[in-house]
Amino acid sequence: MTAPFPMPDATPTELGLDPARLERLCERIAADVAAGHHPGAQVAVARHGRLALFRTFGEARKDAAARPETMWLLYSNTKVITAAAIWALAEDGLIRLTDSIAQHLPGFEAKGKGSITFIQLLTHQGGFPTAEVPAEAWEDAARLREVVSAFPLEWEPGSKVRYHPAAAHWVAAAVIKAVTGEDHRDYIRRRIIAPLGIGAELFVGLPADQQARAADMHDVDGAVRMPEGSPAGRAAGIPGGGGYGTARAMAAFYQALVNGGSLNGHRILSPRMVAYAIRNYTADRLDEYNGVAMHRGLGPHLRGNTALARGLGAIAHPKTFGHGGVGSSYCWGDPDSGVSFAFLSNTRQTDEFHGPRMDAISTLAHASIAE
Repeated sequence: MTAPFPMPDATPTELGLDPARLERLCERIAADVAAGHHPGAQVAVARHGRLALFRTFGEARKDAAARPETMWLLYSNTKVITAAAIWALAEDGLIRLTDSIAQHLPGFEAKGKGSITFIQLLTHQGGFPTAEVPAEAWEDAARLREVVSAFPLEWEPGSKVRYHPAAAHWVAAAVIKAVTGEDHRDYIRRRIIAPLGIGAELFVGLPADQQARAADMHDVDGAVRMPEGSPAGRAAGIPGGGGYGTARAMAAFYQALVNGGSLNGHRILSPRMVAYAIRNYTADRLDEYNGVAMHRGLGPHLRGNTALARGLGAIAHPKTFGHGGVGSSYCWGDPDSGVSFAFLSNTRQTDEFHGPRMDAISTLAHASIAE
C-alpha cells in the first residue's frame, strides 16, 4: 500500500491564498497547452505544510494523458536537490563548505583547481563552466572521478560568476561518492528525499520500474529530446539536470526548505544550515551566461532587489529562492510567506517564450498570497 503524501490537501482560502488568482494561473497554463507551446504540464502550490493546488494538464506522451503520478524531467531544478545533499554532508560534519574540494576529492587539484571551494562550486564561480562528462562515466564512479579531476580551468576561480550547466554538479556527485562511499543517487535518496516521505514522486536516477511514468521531453518543434528521454539518460541521475518528479513533490521539497529544513515533523536539515545556504553570495554581480544578476545562493538563486527577475516572479519577496529547468520549469520557495511553488512542463521552450511565461505564472502565484 502506498503511503499517503506527506502534505495534506487544503483549500486556498484555508491557507490565506486567493483562489481566483490561482485559477487565473491555471487558466494561463491551460491556454499555453491549448496553443501548442507544450503538450502537458503540472503545477503545485503549498503553504504551512499543506497543499493548496495540484493540477495536471494535457499529455505526458503522444496520445497519453498526463496524470497526477506522471514524472516530469526537472532539468536544472535537480541542482538544488544535489546541493541540499552537499549541505547535508556539511551539517553531518563530513565536509566544511569553506573547504577546498580537493581536500575531499584528492586529484581534483590538477590543472590549477586546488583552491576551489564548495561555496565557489555551488555559486557557479568554479571556473570550468563548459566542461563535460561523457555518458561512459555516468555509471562508472572511478571514471567520473578521473574526468572531473581532469577538467581544465577556463578562468580564475572566484573571478567571475558564470553558470555551469552540468560540470559543477558532477563534481558534487564525485565528492558524495568519495566522502560517503555511496553513489550520489543512493545518498540523495537516503538523506534528502526519503526522509521527507516523497520517495514515490521524486527521483535523482529514475529506476527501470518507474520509467513508464516519465513524460517525454520535447523540443519546440515537437521532437522528443534524446538522450534525455533514453532509459540510460533517465537512470543516470545526472546531478545537474536529470532528476524526475511531480510538481507536488517539488513543492514539498521547497516547503521543507522554507520551513527551515523540516516538513510536517520530518527534518532533513537544520534551520541554520538552510539559512546559510540561501544567503546571496554573489550580490548583484552579473552572471555572464545570461547577462543578469542571479543573486546566487549555495544551489538556488534568489530574487534580490534588482529590477529583472529570472523565473521567480517580478513581485516576489527579495528572499524568495529557487531554480529553473531549461525552457520548461521553475520551482521556488518564499520564506517570508511560507509559500512554495512548482511548475513542470514537457517542452524545452525558447528563452523568448519561457522567461515571460514564468514571470507571469510565478507573479500570479505571489499575487495569490492574501494574508
